[in-house]
Amino acid sequence: MAGLQGSLFSKLAHRIRAIEGEVHPLHVGDTWLEPLDGARMQDLRVTSHPGMHRYAQPHGHPALLDAIEQTRGTDRKRVLVTAGATGGLGALTGALLAPEDEVLILAPFWPLIRGIVLAARAHAVQVPFYDRVGVGAEGAEAVSAVLGAAMSDRTVAIYVNTPNNPTGRVVDGQVLAAVAEFARAHDLWLWSDEVYEPYAFAAPHVALADVAPERTFTAFSFSKAYGMAGNRCGYLVGPTEGEAMSEVRKVSTHTFYSAPTASQLAGAKALQEGDDWLAEARDLYRLAGNKAADALGVARPEGGTFLFLDVSEHLDDRGLQGFLEDCIDQGLVLAPGSSCGEAYGRFVRLCFTSAEPDVVARGVDKLCSILGR
Repeated sequence: MAGLQGSLFSKLAHRIRAIEGEVHPLHVGDTWLEPLDGARMQDLRVTSHPGMHRYAQPHGHPALLDAIEQTRGTDRKRVLVTAGATGGLGALTGALLAPEDEVLILAPFWPLIRGIVLAARAHAVQVPFYDRVGVGAEGAEAVSAVLGAAMSDRTVAIYVNTPNNPTGRVVDGQVLAAVAEFARAHDLWLWSDEVYEPYAFAAPHVALADVAPERTFTAFSFSKAYGMAGNRCGYLVGPTEGEAMSEVRKVSTHTFYSAPTASQLAGAKALQEGDDWLAEARDLYRLAGNKAADALGVARPEGGTFLFLDVSEHLDDRGLQGFLEDCIDQGLVLAPGSSCGEAYGRFVRLCFTSAEPDVVARGVDKLCSILGR
């Protein structure tokens, strides 16, 4: 399919495999933490959960739907359990986009969202935003012009991600309200990726659905929230109005059918008993992010698990590819900023939770040496 790329790291895979000595894998958005006790695969037994190796109901296991309803106060009719947030966003594109439709993707963005839109034969219109639009009233005032310059009569939706991967920005309520106002004025869907919702450090997380409940689909993930990336389980919460969620359910049924049953049981346990685990993880992530940022001399992340660094002063005629290769030769693997948007080909993304803190710290030290910091 034209424009749809494979792995972000396929061009570097051979070099990564050739690393000798310690590897600092700071390129992948993951965590070194194991899930909470009681929500790990070894904790689940058929004797306690008969049928755990069978299909779950297509829209969600009753135990997980109960837990979501209880913790979020959301009617389960608006909930669809998905194969990770990725599966949920894929179902959204399949249900709500026609070929040649456009989605405004606020950038820099989570690398996979562009391909998810392209897979629906639609267009991902990249809108530099998180590093360009300010905060509070000043930022809100700029929103209409920024989005208006990018939209067309084929625009269907706006994709928002807060806390943001990769910048670490937590978008404030005034800016989100301005985005919602623009969406209402032009009758656009809002797709809110809030997988890092528990990890807002500097200011409280604001849910876009609280600002525009009638047109917002929100994606959540147990991968990011509870350290269960391998389980492939997340969920969508749909708008308070309309029948769009029924169309999304149809697409999900005919793509992944249902999320893994055991993963849904683990997710239910996490929602019911995971508050202490989340609080500890939040403190550990904040500390790891602050240490990495301070060492590199950049702003501390407001949320999420990433730093996004401008390395333009350190690029030679080989460009970003050469810089990444030089890092790999020292055992340090970073993600290319270009995967987060065409305007970011001189940036790198660093995940400060992808390995144990001492491994991350040594990787950051290597980067500091490379950057002369």
